[in-house]
Amino acid sequence: MMYDPTGHLLLTPVDKEAPARVRRLRGLGIGQRPEPAFDAFAERLAELTGAPYSMVNFIDVERQFFAGLHTPEGACFGAEPSADAGAPAAGGGEACRYMARDHGYCPHVVVRRKALVLEDVCEYPRFAGNPVVDEIGIRSYLGAPLIDRTGIVLGTVCVVDVEPRRWGRAGLDTIKSMAAELVEQIHRREDGGI
Repeated sequence: MMYDPTGHLLLTPVDKEAPARVRRLRGLGIGQRPEPAFDAFAERLAELTGAPYSMVNFIDVERQFFAGLHTPEGACFGAEPSADAGAPAAGGGEACRYMARDHGYCPHVVVRRKALVLEDVCEYPRFAGNPVVDEIGIRSYLGAPLIDRTGIVLGTVCVVDVEPRRWGRAGLDTIKSMAAELVEQIHRREDGGI
């Protein structure tokens, strides 16, 4: 849990479900390595929304991992939070797929268990102080939870932009339907399907 020392706002929500999520992700064999199918999904999501960045994000106790990632050519979105990781790699490398749990808005989506639309993060004091605003330049966010058949929120699908975006009802409907589609893919995979 992280508080803003100036405004005493809770910036990162308490996530009591994290240990169960980690067990479920390990059981599914996802959330620890990049997967081409998730990268393809993120690319399709970016195309549908017109967003420059999109992610399939799985969240554990301390960090987020983008198992699916689409960025503009050569851009790095995340960075390995451990001190021994060195400088973040460019071009969507492995280090670009990690982000500290207190960065970004996906942890809010996971705890809320519902979609979050931030057309301009600077309009919301609770979200404007997030490190991704200053460190990466994020100005808008659209994300939905991946709630699996056990009721556990595995992570999120999300898109972000460095400019304010009017996602509108169409954007919200798109992100929610894409989240449902990805959960179905994960279930088919677990059941032995493709």
